[in-house]
Amino acid sequence: MDIAFSSTVDLAMAIAARKISAVEALDAHLAQIDSHNEAVNAVVSLDREGARERAKKADAALVRGEALGPLHGVPFTLKDMHETAGMKTTVGFPPFADYMAKEDGPVAGRLKAAGGVLMAKTNVASMLSDWQSNNPLFGRTSNPWNLERTSGGSSGGAAAAIAAGMTPFDVGTDMQDSIRLPAAFCGVYGLKPTEHRVSLAGAFPNPGDAARSVRLMSCVGPLARSVDDLSLIYRIIAGSDGRDTDLAPLPVEDMPKLELKTLRIAFAPTFPGFPVTDAIGAAVENIARQLQSAGATVEKANLPKLDLHDDLAQGGALIGMMMEAAQPEPPDEPAPVSRWFEALARRDRSILAWDQFLENHHALLCPVAMTTAFSHCEPGTPIKVDGKDQSYWMLPAYGAVFNYSGHPALSMPCGQNSDGLPIGLQLVGRRWSESRLLGIARAMTPLTGGFSRPPGY
Repeated sequence: MDIAFSSTVDLAMAIAARKISAVEALDAHLAQIDSHNEAVNAVVSLDREGARERAKKADAALVRGEALGPLHGVPFTLKDMHETAGMKTTVGFPPFADYMAKEDGPVAGRLKAAGGVLMAKTNVASMLSDWQSNNPLFGRTSNPWNLERTSGGSSGGAAAAIAAGMTPFDVGTDMQDSIRLPAAFCGVYGLKPTEHRVSLAGAFPNPGDAARSVRLMSCVGPLARSVDDLSLIYRIIAGSDGRDTDLAPLPVEDMPKLELKTLRIAFAPTFPGFPVTDAIGAAVENIARQLQSAGATVEKANLPKLDLHDDLAQGGALIGMMMEAAQPEPPDEPAPVSRWFEALARRDRSILAWDQFLENHHALLCPVAMTTAFSHCEPGTPIKVDGKDQSYWMLPAYGAVFNYSGHPALSMPCGQNSDGLPIGLQLVGRRWSESRLLGIARAMTPLTGGFSRPPGY
């Protein structure tokens, strides 16, 4: 058993069957961290001894005939933004360098209650504010496929650690493609659930117990090397938690087993006015052809009549208003509350337009980002897309459209380009349909190829 690259599901089954111990599972991942983290710099705040004690307790519980849950003894990491008791949460921001929450946030608490063994945190963009994971506390995370390239952000440490076999899964946040873009860059899977599906409580350091300002567009979701793992982690962390009152009181369904011939899929190699590399657009069209050959109903998307550039601008404005509200002292001229409601009304129109579009399709297949992993650079540097300079700020555009609309979307690996870098494609579903969206992605895995291990790991 190749423990470091085994799936979460397989690790849990092997530990439960006592084919391997929780300590052996932990040691395999620690060895991978010891071998590769110096170069990749994905894992931070490693709690080696604490994790070993937790793994020993998991093994002892099995000897006594006790089971702690579906993750019993499975080691894992968390993006360095989840509040965790006994482990620092810094978001790569010097004022939070020593911050340690008094209790676990709901996501960390549920994963531990399911038996998971938390090893460490993973690196982020400072304050989660960029699409490269670099910060003054821990430095820069590189891409396991090419250390000269970025792993993406802000969940770049999570995606890189998973791709390099340092952890079987992680949980990130996504306000503007921050799960899906790094997942695509590193060749792993990442799910952004429907807005208000997974608790945002404890999803950011809050030493002063301030009122939560980020209540829209930001979503918490898993990253892993398989769809089955995404489904397992999603089912554990989703649903009402008694702390985030915005959560929808809907059941978390099991992932269905679907046949391609029953599906209606729309595809869009690009969106109007959005740049994309020829290789990514071609990958979308190639998978669409294969879906059609497999019996699915496939058609080129007649996208909603929306100004998507304006949607991105409006989404940015909403984020700005939420950030403004989080400041300890209000600005001299705070925005009137009427501006907030006007912004929500504009957003409603886009949400309803995508709802209507997806009434006729089970999912939309499209790019995750305009390019594959690019070279490390200063934020704001123009990005080459097939030799042409494109705005750095368009990096998350394909994903951010669905943060604005709130629809669930996932990134799935789909081979590599001519430079040997992973290509990730995006699958978007109807609101509240995460389980079906995951089922579609699993049915498509024979076509997309799934996760590939980076050379040298």
